[in-house]
Amino acid sequence: MATYHYILASEKFLLEEEPLEEVLQERQRHYAERNQTIDFWLVRQPAFLEAPELASVKAQCPQPAAAIVSTNPQFITWLKLRLEFVLTGSFEAPTAAIADPLASLVAA
Repeated sequence: MATYHYILASEKFLLEEEPLEEVLQERQRHYAERNQTIDFWLVRQPAFLEAPELASVKAQCPQPAAAIVSTNPQFITWLKLRLEFVLTGSFEAPTAAIADPLASLVAA
């Protein structure tokens, strides 16, 4: 089981109102310079929000939602500082209620 950390906001906010593409490209460049593996993913309408234990988080976020999910908590803190008006949290996966969030990305 892995711990995933996330920022969460409305899809419109993250993808249209914020310079997210620029921020993620900057971070990808940073990782490439240090030969680090990418450990973050953009997830539209994240399925983990359907888990009963995350119902209160889903209720706080305008829908449709989008999230940046990472295994690196420092990266999520950095994003929170850059984007400000986002929710943050973490979850364990896979569990009975939450599938591995990366499984659908590999299949896509």
